[in-house]
Amino acid sequence: MSKPTKEYGRWRIRWWDAGGKRRSETHATYKAAEKALFLRQAEADEIKHGIRLGPPPDKNFDDLADYWLEHRASRKKNPKDDRSIINSSLRPFFGHLKLTLLTLERVDAYRKLKCPGENDSSISPQQRRLRGSITVKTLHNHLTLLISMLNLALELGWLRTKPRIKKPKLAKADFSYIRSKDDIQKFLAEAQKEVKGTFELYATAIYTGMRCGELLGLHWSDVDFEKRLITVQRSYTTTTKTEQVRHVPILDILLSILRKWKLRCPSRTLVFPNKIGRMHTASPRVSQEILQEVRTRAKIGYRFTFHSLRHTFASWWAMSGGNLFKLQRILGHRTFEMTLRYSHLAPETFSADYAIFGESLPVAENQDNDNVAGFPPTRA
Repeated sequence: MSKPTKEYGRWRIRWWDAGGKRRSETHATYKAAEKALFLRQAEADEIKHGIRLGPPPDKNFDDLADYWLEHRASRKKNPKDDRSIINSSLRPFFGHLKLTLLTLERVDAYRKLKCPGENDSSISPQQRRLRGSITVKTLHNHLTLLISMLNLALELGWLRTKPRIKKPKLAKADFSYIRSKDDIQKFLAEAQKEVKGTFELYATAIYTGMRCGELLGLHWSDVDFEKRLITVQRSYTTTTKTEQVRHVPILDILLSILRKWKLRCPSRTLVFPNKIGRMHTASPRVSQEILQEVRTRAKIGYRFTFHSLRHTFASWWAMSGGNLFKLQRILGHRTFEMTLRYSHLAPETFSADYAIFGESLPVAENQDNDNVAGFPPTRA
C-alpha cells in the first residue's frame, strides 16, 4: 500500500480506482491523508468484487435528454410534445448540469422561474400567460416528464437516487360542451357558410363523439351505411389514442348528412380531406381558428374547443337518457370511470332521491319562513 507524500505543506495520496484510473487528492494532515487513502482503496476493492456499487457515469442532463428523445419520445404517438418541453424549457435550464447535481433545490428553482406564485389560485391561466409564465397545468406536464426522465436515468444506472419531486395538485376542471340544442343549431348553421366539408365535419363530431384526429383520418371504407356503423381504427395515420378499434353508430340525425356529403366530397378515400383533397395536418385551422370564428358568428357567449364537440355528444347522449355503458364503447374509454363524468347529466340520476326526506314539512302555510324546520328566526 502506498503512503501519503508531503507536497507544499499538504499530504497527497494516490490510488487506483475500480475502473483502473489513477486518482489523487491532498489533505491537511498526515493522519487525515492516511485515513482517506485507506477508505479510497477499500472502496475501490469493494466495487471490484461487487460488494458496493460504483459511482454513476459522468452524465449530464443533455445526455439524458438526447437518450430520451431517441429511445423514449420516438415511441410515442406525439413525440413533438416531449421534444417541445425538453428543448424549449428543460434543456435550457438543466442542460449542462450533471445528473448527480440535479437536486430538489434545482427543481424548486425551476418551478419558481417558470411558474411564480404557483400556489396562488387567484392568478388565472390567462394572467399567467400575459405575464410570460407557464400555467400550473403546464408546470404539471413539465414535472411529469422530468420525473419520467429521472426514472429512466435510474434504470440506465446513470443515477443512484433521484429527488422526490411533488407535482402541483390540479383542480378537476369541468368539461365544456355546447349547452343547448338551439346553440348546436346556430353553430352548425354558421358552419354551412364555410368551405365545403366544414359543416359535415362539425356535425359528425357532434353526433359521433369522435376525436379530431379520428375524424381527419377517417376513410370512406370505414363508413358502412347499410350497417349504419363507422369503424374507428386510426387517428390521422397512426392508431387511435387507446390503440383499439371501435364501432360508432350513425344516428338518424347524421345519416342523410353523410350520405349527401359522400356525393359531394372531393376525395374518394378520405371523408374529411383538406382543400386539395389530402389529409389535414395535425391541429388544422378548421379545428381551431375557423371553429372559433363560427362560434363567434353564431353568437354563443361561452367558449369551447373542437374537443368540446366530443363532450357535446357525450353530454347530450346522457341527458337524452342514453345508456352509459354503450356510451363508453362509443367513446372508446378504457375505464367506465371516465364515462361516469357525464352521469350527473342523465335525467334519472336523482329521480329516485327527490322524496328522500319526505314530500313536505308539517308546518302551516302562513308560518314565518324564517322558522321553517324549527330554526330560530333571523334577526334584523
